[in-house]
Amino acid sequence: MQGRKSFTRAQIERLLKPRSIAIVGASDKPGALGGTLLANLQRNRFSGMLYPINPNRDEIAGLACLKSPAELPEGVDCAVLAVPKPLVVDTVRQLAARKVGSVVIFSAGFAEGGEEGLAQQREIARIASEHAMVIEGPNCLGCVNYIDGIPLTFVETEANAPRGKRGVAIVSQSGAMAAVLATMLLSRDLDVSYSVSTGNEAASGVEDYIDWLAEDPHTSVIAMIVEQFRRPQDFLAAARKLRAAGKLVVLLHPGKSSAARESAATHTGAMAGDHGLMRVNVEQAGVVMAETLEELSDISEIALRAPALPRGAAAVLGESGAFKALTLDLAEELGLPLADLHDADSPALRAALPDFVPVSNPLDLTAQGLSEPAIYTRTISSLLDDPRVGAIVAGIIQSDPVTCAIKFPPIMAALEGRVIDKPLVFAGLDEGADIPPDRIAALRAAGVPWFPSTERALRALARLIAAASQGGQGSGGNPIELPGLAGIAGMVPEYRAKQLLAPAGIAFPNGRFATTIDGAVEAAEALGYPVAMKAQAAALGHKSDAGGVALNLADAAAVRSAWSVMHGSVSAYDAGIVLDGVLIERMGARGVEMIVGAKRDPEWGGVVLAGFGGVTAEILKDVALVTPEMDKAAVIAALGRLKQAPLFHGWRGSPPLDVEALAELVLTVGRIIEGNHNIREIDLNPVILYPQGEGVVALDALMLLGAA
Repeated sequence: MQGRKSFTRAQIERLLKPRSIAIVGASDKPGALGGTLLANLQRNRFSGMLYPINPNRDEIAGLACLKSPAELPEGVDCAVLAVPKPLVVDTVRQLAARKVGSVVIFSAGFAEGGEEGLAQQREIARIASEHAMVIEGPNCLGCVNYIDGIPLTFVETEANAPRGKRGVAIVSQSGAMAAVLATMLLSRDLDVSYSVSTGNEAASGVEDYIDWLAEDPHTSVIAMIVEQFRRPQDFLAAARKLRAAGKLVVLLHPGKSSAARESAATHTGAMAGDHGLMRVNVEQAGVVMAETLEELSDISEIALRAPALPRGAAAVLGESGAFKALTLDLAEELGLPLADLHDADSPALRAALPDFVPVSNPLDLTAQGLSEPAIYTRTISSLLDDPRVGAIVAGIIQSDPVTCAIKFPPIMAALEGRVIDKPLVFAGLDEGADIPPDRIAALRAAGVPWFPSTERALRALARLIAAASQGGQGSGGNPIELPGLAGIAGMVPEYRAKQLLAPAGIAFPNGRFATTIDGAVEAAEALGYPVAMKAQAAALGHKSDAGGVALNLADAAAVRSAWSVMHGSVSAYDAGIVLDGVLIERMGARGVEMIVGAKRDPEWGGVVLAGFGGVTAEILKDVALVTPEMDKAAVIAALGRLKQAPLFHGWRGSPPLDVEALAELVLTVGRIIEGNHNIREIDLNPVILYPQGEGVVALDALMLLGAA
């Protein structure tokens, strides 16, 4: 689906909140799609008009049957197609002629089924566009409006209305996963407001539905399963709208292991793949990423049930020294920040504990709670009051109903008579323990999510806390428009790329371009020895592979020898490469090799990559992606999450590095990619990072240009 559909709220509501429904292919046969759909609507007491359509029946389930869509009155809100694929396109035409507002298409075999199916899907999209008709599908399971009890799906559904004002809406391209997720959430006694499966998205997509949900008073959290964003910029706009409305979007997006859509010309292009581009952009828009279906439901539960989202560091309350050690390991793995709590700086918590239990985080209460249950009330109360703690996980051994009767009431007592401004998550250590259901229900009613395992709770909190620190940070500054790009296309060799990029303030070594051996010697002597010589040609992206780099040339004889050897090596590597010349540069001091680059995706826009570089950059991939919208603090934070980030702060006697200068370079590259839409890729590798205060220098540079 190409382009913005711009459905009005009223148009989407004709699908999600219809007052009249036609069922094309209605049936009373057990298992028939049209039969289950009709039974769903009648069992959930749909109060609007129902129009079953079946040319072979006069009546179904007490309702008079129409013979074809042509017999419908004009202006029916929604029609659901439970008919074979060959009948779909013509049926859509008939429905459009009767000014039906929306259509749900269950049938599969369209765009996913080959060229013929794709052509049919495009015809459906054309009809829908011409008649301003919202189409859900094809290849979908339909949608469920739990608020009004309208299940437009062939999955047997009890569309029970939510009991409160805060619900989670499901928006998924996969109908099967939407149904599974709804089951998971409802089994936890959570309120679901809507579930929409978009399927092939012929004429409406996930973007349209989340945009509508931004103004829905019954929805606080949107849980999404998306395999491909067909309109990324529309999604980002809708996600920002939801964030501004105080609503959380949680996304599961498979595809980390998929290959890039197109081959990349540079290191940056190779490493900034589709999934990475998607992730950094959606996280910047405030979306929380889940890694598994279980995480998706866990994050949604905390966001929906807890009184507030977690901010800052977590505290973990446990009853085992081994659990404490396991939690420390897992927190480090997840990047979950733990509040730094000690006897000396936590007087309230110190007073709540017996002398033999030191203040720590995680906190080990030992088995003291069995003989002194009030310890749970005191410790949780002090953690709730501590501004250093943004979320609490109570990792409790539940065992059996007797143990639960001892532990649950004092935990509940900690919540009484206070305004809770942070999540308290109850997480059992002993999954499978015999826990009275009313105990879990009481926790949930008090806004305390209950998890069968601490690991799940910690993972979900880690995602939420990370998202709170990443989304919507500042601005990288005004775009930089480079002069001299007009008329250039394709790969730009190093010497020319440096000429184009230098005016933006990027530091390069002193150098000169030479087209003859005498010119190379003259350049070297003007710069001063020792020098580096690098072969220059647009077709020679990775010079070292072809013997196109010579370092530490100490005199004119070395330069002349290197010229001859280099030309021979490049010719042996690829006889079709004709060098423009060579770049002679003054050798500089050693430092830490980094990579900084940028890529412009035709759908997601620009993204900047920064990390540890050199010839092993694509192997190790210790890099971070940032968007040009991020400010300096956000860039520094992203660099701080690299695996080798300890090197920035001095390692085994080495001096701290100039991370500020590196961040400035990242911001500059981001401003360049934003200001020049014909730049497809920029690659600075290696970038030499020097000690604090000494800056950075980009030793190599490549650019790939295309049409603006």
